[in-house]
This record gives sequence, structure tokens and C-alpha cells, in this order.
Amino acid sequence: MDFHSAIETVGEAVDVAGVAVMVVGALIASVLALGRLAKREELVYRRYRQSLGRAILLGLELLVAADIIRTVAVAPTLESVAVLAAIVLIRTFLSFSLELEITGRWPWQKNDDRPREAE
Repeated sequence: MDFHSAIETVGEAVDVAGVAVMVVGALIASVLALGRLAKREELVYRRYRQSLGRAILLGLELLVAADIIRTVAVAPTLESVAVLAAIVLIRTFLSFSLELEITGRWPWQKNDDRPREAE
């Protein structure tokens, strides 16, 4: 097996892992949501969306990694780098949007859960 074939195989494996994370994450989130719904818990929909968003976010990260592996490791051309840049830009926008949906704040905003002192 030559270098190009090995990199393609690694890229495909990371792609499969990304899709698997999304599918398994969606199934787990759905099963947990059905269990919470059966127990009549509160905020079922919100927790379901957060769990589903986390699975999609992790899957997107793996898919971006696979694209980077394939593009950078195998003789990058100007066209392939431009396509990679577009893909990363779109997936980054999706990741930021999902992060905002999951946590209610942008990724660069600090998580300040400390109690505020009286001013």
C-alpha cells in the first residue's frame, strides 16, 4: 500500500467515524428522550436538542478532520485547498450555530457560573 492509498484509507475511516458518531448519538439521544418523556420529566425537548446537537457537533469535527487529512497530506493543489476552505468555513458556521443552540452562548464567550457578588 502506498502513501496516497494509506491516507485515503485513513480519511475514509475518519469519515465513517464522523457519520457513526452522528447516527449513534442521534439514536442515544432519542432513546434517552423517550425515557424522559415516559417519566414525564420537564425540559425533554430542550435536553433532546442539546444531546442531538452535541452528537452532530462531534461528528462534524471528525468530518472536518477527514477533509483536512485528505487535502493536506496528498499533494494539495490550489483547487483542493479552496474546496477545503469552503467546506471548513461552512462546517465551522454550523458548529458555531450548534454551540449557540446547545449552550446559549458563542464558543468564545466564557462560562461564568460563579455567583456574582453584590455591587
